[in-house]
Amino acid sequence: MRFLKSSDSPPCLSITSPGRQTSLRSPRRTSTQQKPPRTESTKMAPISIQTVLISESVDPRCRAILEENGIRVTEKQNMTEAELIADIKNYDGLVVRSATKVTAAVINAADNLKIIGRAGTGVDNVDVEAATRKSIIVMNTPSGNTISAAELTCALLMSLSRHVPQAAMSMKQGKWDRKKFMGAELYGKVLGIVGLGRIGKEVASRMQSFGMKTIGYDPITPPEVTASWGVLQMSLEELWPQCDYITVHTPLMPSTVGLLNDETFGKCKRGVKVVNCARGGIIDEAALLRALESGQCGGAGLDVFVEEPPKNRSLIDHPNVISCPHLGASTKEAQARCGMDIAVQIVEMVKGKNLVGAVNAQVLANTFSQESQQLIKLGEAVGAVLKSCIASNAPPSHVEISTKGDSMKSSTGYMTSAVLVGLVNRQSGCCPNLINVLSLAKESGITVNQSHYASDGAAEGVCKVEITASSGRHNAVGSVRGGVAVLLQLNDSRFRQPISLSGNLLFFKASADPQLLTSLAGLLAAEGVQIESFSGPENHTGDQWFCVGLSALLKDVSALKPLVNDAAQLSI
Repeated sequence: MRFLKSSDSPPCLSITSPGRQTSLRSPRRTSTQQKPPRTESTKMAPISIQTVLISESVDPRCRAILEENGIRVTEKQNMTEAELIADIKNYDGLVVRSATKVTAAVINAADNLKIIGRAGTGVDNVDVEAATRKSIIVMNTPSGNTISAAELTCALLMSLSRHVPQAAMSMKQGKWDRKKFMGAELYGKVLGIVGLGRIGKEVASRMQSFGMKTIGYDPITPPEVTASWGVLQMSLEELWPQCDYITVHTPLMPSTVGLLNDETFGKCKRGVKVVNCARGGIIDEAALLRALESGQCGGAGLDVFVEEPPKNRSLIDHPNVISCPHLGASTKEAQARCGMDIAVQIVEMVKGKNLVGAVNAQVLANTFSQESQQLIKLGEAVGAVLKSCIASNAPPSHVEISTKGDSMKSSTGYMTSAVLVGLVNRQSGCCPNLINVLSLAKESGITVNQSHYASDGAAEGVCKVEITASSGRHNAVGSVRGGVAVLLQLNDSRFRQPISLSGNLLFFKASADPQLLTSLAGLLAAEGVQIESFSGPENHTGDQWFCVGLSALLKDVSALKPLVNDAAQLSI
């Protein structure tokens, strides 16, 4: 991968960059226009990261690993937003923990920024949407603090069952209240785990050793997978009334805000105990306080809060609440692991080896092989061909992308993005690329459907794209043959010879005529353009699409009107 830059637009990550396109039906081009420039296709190259700012206290190995790989590192802690805005333009990368707020204002000031690395899980302190629009990869270390967070969760579960912190504090006050701190065994109790990712799995494993029955819910992890860990999956409605203890391990998103609230507490066993070491807000704090006061909730272990540090101390001061100041990742081992992980992930991305932990650019994770680069080039080129067929600047309203064949089974994600890169208009200050194009397409009102089909033996590795635009419906079929992206079909006209999707291409619609090529060559010669290749349709009945490779694009395709019905040209 490489970042293509221009003086008036942000970095643009692209594998190929289709050139300007013209259509016979479009009034936008005139005979006085200059010849559109040719933009060469490029192989995916490593992203260039030369300077990184570390804005928080991160393990020293983070800086050491980056510098060992030729990246200049600056460390500045406790920066205000204004200071970060003023300074961020000097860096290609930014490494943060949880204190630095990477707002839209910071991101918009980051002219050179290509990567934001969060040394830890979650990216609540980063405006991911703003970063995506500017093609900035947001990366975290998903497994760096897994063990530490799981162990703290288990510690809170055990503390809730035996009132350990309260008993310890009582002892320090000179008391000996054995009866006051009567506890309960974990053995035989039911633990509900909401969110069965890495941390949820580790919690389950540890609490099973205490003889707890583990049940859970997760919308992504398959039930058969969690069953292999000893966790029985079920719906939330089934889960709430069974649990003696509940622990949450989900990200904070609209669907998880207030997941435990007045209604759900009402469905739980009376005296249920809850733990939150994930994100403040997953448990509705006001509802939790009401449940504690009514006895519906028997205790809570809280490491995270909606506001940190919390100004409202009602929960913290409640006698049945054990609270910590967000210590889930606060172990020497976790901090060392997260600092090292984020540095290694950045270096591997820079070297083009791998992409791990990208939260807004997962599409890039499978694009480091030569085969994927060829398919991305194909997708962008097919999208560009169809864009050249649209008679106006308006984007298509609907795009249908279908792939066929085993070779494309794992490419559906990035192929969809690649096609859209070729289709979406290049807006002022925003260049479509694999990172931001899905957001740009949504903003442009484009609906996208994508599907994949098994090979039927005759169409291995084929991509078909159909679009609906103001000028009607258009479709194209492409493939990769011998490492070269080729077009097999345009608007239901199948070509006798696959068309190499490179160079200056002129597509035109006309009736088959023995004199067509001769007449066209003469007309093009009069315009100072030579034919370099020609491909005709298999079917000669009625109007069909043809393609010629040109030495240069025409200044004005209206010169072709005497010979053709429709025409479109582009440079790839």
